[in-house]
Amino acid sequence: MNAKVSNILITGGAGYIGSHVAERLIKIKLNIIVLDNLSSGNRRLINKKTIFIKADLKNIKLLSKVIKKNDIDTIIHLGGHASVAESEVKKKKYYKNNIIGTLNVVKACKGSNVKNFIFSSSCSVYGNVLGKVNEKRKLNPQSYYAYTKYKSENIIKKFSKKYKYKYIILRYFNVAGASKSGKIGEVGNKDGRLIKNLAIQYFKPEPIINIHGSNYKTKDGTCVRDYIHVSDIADIHYECIKYLKKNLKSNIFNCGYGKGYSVLEIANIFKKIKKNVKINFMKRRLGDVGQVHANTNKFKKTFKWKPKYNNINKILNSAINWEKKLR
Repeated sequence: MNAKVSNILITGGAGYIGSHVAERLIKIKLNIIVLDNLSSGNRRLINKKTIFIKADLKNIKLLSKVIKKNDIDTIIHLGGHASVAESEVKKKKYYKNNIIGTLNVVKACKGSNVKNFIFSSSCSVYGNVLGKVNEKRKLNPQSYYAYTKYKSENIIKKFSKKYKYKYIILRYFNVAGASKSGKIGEVGNKDGRLIKNLAIQYFKPEPIINIHGSNYKTKDGTCVRDYIHVSDIADIHYECIKYLKKNLKSNIFNCGYGKGYSVLEIANIFKKIKKNVKINFMKRRLGDVGQVHANTNKFKKTFKWKPKYNNINKILNSAINWEKKLR
């Protein structure tokens, strides 16, 4: 029996990634319910073709009511706080929202029609890794944020048999850029998000790039990351829905392009499109790892999908174009 996919709940759907996922899925005429407490999400990112419900993940009774009332068959769980540095000093906040929030979403599936569960995890669960990392690697979270993703993964796995849903866990690498529609993108000053910060600096007369750490064991001493365009991430969610619709087994996939860029490399690319850029080298941030980038062989073997935006200049330019619209 094929898994039914028609009514989709996106937690955190008013956020950066959630809004792009909603935009992609609306194109295939699915019923999208967006649930967000707007603590970090933004009303301007809510697609008018979705049903929006303002609610908190801590309210399990309301979650259960929303799932049953809207006959939800698929949950895309994106709700959660996502700052590595903040998680180190506000652990209680991250425990309640990310871990307990995930537990509540899962438990709200009890007695419902939910058959599919897609979770936004993070490459941070791997810790510091030399070379490309695949999904079989032993997890070694280094920050409290990474720990919340690790615990959430285990919660989703643990309850999948009890509540009879299939799951896909997507371990995002560094998501960046903005939709070519020009309607959505990243809003606000995001701590630790390099591409977003560069887009902000682009419109300043004397742009400054702060690089946190210059003594990591990498090719130039700065952190190395695998950047993936947010629109490709959104498209991956559509691929996962098609996968689940075939009633295939639960699975875990890395979501990156498989190429690592150092922060200094990105800064030098930025300097080619913006003059008078000043680079400040600062101390390391709490919880940051030196390098991590994806081995995507498993994903490529499973899906007949190719990225559309696998180019760091496309990612950066789309972020700049979106930032221009915010001004």
